[in-house]
Amino acid sequence: MRTTSRPQILLSAVAALALAACSGGGAATPDASKGGGDPELQTTLAPPAPEGTLKLNVEKLADGLVNPWSIAFLPDGTILVTERPGRIRIIRDGALDPTPVAGVPEVYVGGQAGLFDVVPHPDFTNNHLLYFAYAHGTAKANGTRIARAKFDGASLSDVEILYDAKPLKDSNHHFGGRIVFAPDGKLFFSVGEGSKYKERAQVMSTSFGAIIRLNDDGTIPGDNPSFGEGSLPELWTKGHRNPQGLAYDPVRGVLWETEHGPRGGDEVNIIEKGQNYGWPLATYGIDYNGARITPFTEYEGTKQPFKHWTPSLGTSGLSVYYGDLFPADWQGDLLVGSMALLALHRVDLDGDREVGEERYLIGERVRDVRVGPDGAIYVTTEEHSGEPIGTVLRLTPQ
Repeated sequence: MRTTSRPQILLSAVAALALAACSGGGAATPDASKGGGDPELQTTLAPPAPEGTLKLNVEKLADGLVNPWSIAFLPDGTILVTERPGRIRIIRDGALDPTPVAGVPEVYVGGQAGLFDVVPHPDFTNNHLLYFAYAHGTAKANGTRIARAKFDGASLSDVEILYDAKPLKDSNHHFGGRIVFAPDGKLFFSVGEGSKYKERAQVMSTSFGAIIRLNDDGTIPGDNPSFGEGSLPELWTKGHRNPQGLAYDPVRGVLWETEHGPRGGDEVNIIEKGQNYGWPLATYGIDYNGARITPFTEYEGTKQPFKHWTPSLGTSGLSVYYGDLFPADWQGDLLVGSMALLALHRVDLDGDREVGEERYLIGERVRDVRVGPDGAIYVTTEEHSGEPIGTVLRLTPQ
């Protein structure tokens, strides 16, 4: 039986699949709206989720932002927003401060590279530490970096690099870049597989296509899993494509993740210690050029997604709703941003089962979604062109 501790066997399969793709076998029609791909490889195209029935108040807190990527809430009511070109912005008392936070380290910006997530330490009130993810390096040698710094309300100081994804790469795609703290204080964050280096998601001596787990000071916990001889000790899970949503569910006690598929096959996963999530050995999508990536939607020794979408949503930020403002039947539901189908998706859960799905903010390219301390839902929206018309919206029920 193939397992995550035998990467060479898995890599042999990846190489064989890549050869099949290059030979043109099972090439798909280029029209994604017709499903594309070998009918044995593609699931039936699902219709878009219905429009949500709950009427929302939509309040604009900030606009004129450039690719607003992440939202964070501080204990004093301050809201932080990252802009992918390398800025952290401040919203106080409902207004956007025109001056960005000073002291942000140099960020590599190009393609999908830039400044990603920002998260306060669980004990921020006492230690004033912010954690942030960003791309560093150059076009020919770059990667995802996790750092922390002290924040005094206006600027960062004592910047400390905690982790660099390895090895460096020469592509400007698939960085991951999402951060979350678990209740035990351990730090999880996502690293993409660099797009053209998809096979590295199955190479356990790299951090590509992984969820990484560290202590809050950047050291590696002794109870992390092993993925076999030569594997990195910081790995928690492998086999991911471009995971851009992470959210800890305090009631179910699980870590949820969303990741981009290619054409089809966007996923929601429950992240479990030591698991391999299959990319690129198994996927419900096909490549952008219509070629097959793999003939498998399931592969021995890998874990199936909790949910997948075809066509792709372009999944982005992820939150689990627990709060007092929205109806009781929203409690514990997943909120998923969509950058391709342009909406905010609510995945309705009953316990650990999906029982429905609906869309809100239809027509908005939603990058991040967070539940605020006040129970409202906060989202960032952006234009794909990168023009400074990104917004921060606050959603409450009418």
